[in-house]
Amino acid sequence: MANTRSPLHKNKLWFHDQHSTTNEFASDVLQGLDKRPASIPPKYFYDARGSQLFDAITKLPEYYQTRTEIAILQDNAAEIAHHVGTGSLLIEPGGGSCAKVHILLEGLKPMAYVPMDISRQHLRLATEELAAAFPWLEIHATCTDFTQSMVLPPTALENTEGTKVAFFPGSSIGNFAPEGAIKFLTSIAQLVNSEGYLLIGVDLKKDKSILHAAYNDAAGITAQFNLNLLRRINHELDADFDLSGWQHKAIYNEQAGCIEMHLVSLREQQVNIGQNRFEFANGETIHSENSYKYSTQEFIKLAQHAGFQSVALWVDADDLFSVHLFRIQTPMPE
Repeated sequence: MANTRSPLHKNKLWFHDQHSTTNEFASDVLQGLDKRPASIPPKYFYDARGSQLFDAITKLPEYYQTRTEIAILQDNAAEIAHHVGTGSLLIEPGGGSCAKVHILLEGLKPMAYVPMDISRQHLRLATEELAAAFPWLEIHATCTDFTQSMVLPPTALENTEGTKVAFFPGSSIGNFAPEGAIKFLTSIAQLVNSEGYLLIGVDLKKDKSILHAAYNDAAGITAQFNLNLLRRINHELDADFDLSGWQHKAIYNEQAGCIEMHLVSLREQQVNIGQNRFEFANGETIHSENSYKYSTQEFIKLAQHAGFQSVALWVDADDLFSVHLFRIQTPMPE
């Protein structure tokens, strides 16, 4: 792991590079395309361009998740701070643009903040802006695949003995199937340990027309975001995907309570990645993302399996989105 300090904020901002290698990206892509149905993990959406496109998605009129969650956090920031207290070590897997944490910082006054993200450039820019806006805040930006490992950088632990608080907004937990979500939440429970908290955003089940619009926006930004995955493979892995031969598709699987996002082949075609060749029939898909939706009680029960107990719950007036505050169960379940 490389530990380098930003020249702009050398006393308060550290950057820890634990980024997954190109070989891991290549391995996951080749293995995923060799399966039927083919699939690629959604974490690979987030190169620099993908991160920019996702930020654009969050501003779309159809994409209710971001603005609704922000309103919930703003309306309840004082209550969140009352429950959690000040002086914590605040950890955000998937920190991305670090936009939502701004709402919490003045109330929580954490001793240190550890955003984790797989997109190196996006994380650097976001944390430099954050350091300028909050010069008192100690920031330990960690470029890592948090779905595989969450290791706190040593510098974040040197001067922090407070409670650990994990912040996981944006309904990103929905990218995991329920069994995977329990496994991931268990890793968070182990990270924050016996006195720790989890503040998490969870998208609620709702009318499928609202969900369809959110993932099939009129401006086509979500389509660009999905197709950018193929552009990234072309750029980084010497592939020859013809993007005009693929189409974005997002459907709601009501039985599973899950949005499924796919890339659909518009014709019979072959794709070369280095020395590897893959054949796709007309209509064949590459599964690129799931986004599971939960009722509030479904998610509370799921979190209990990972060792958490519910402390507080906030839901908007239209029942679109929920924000949960959990604490480690005592004793933890076996």
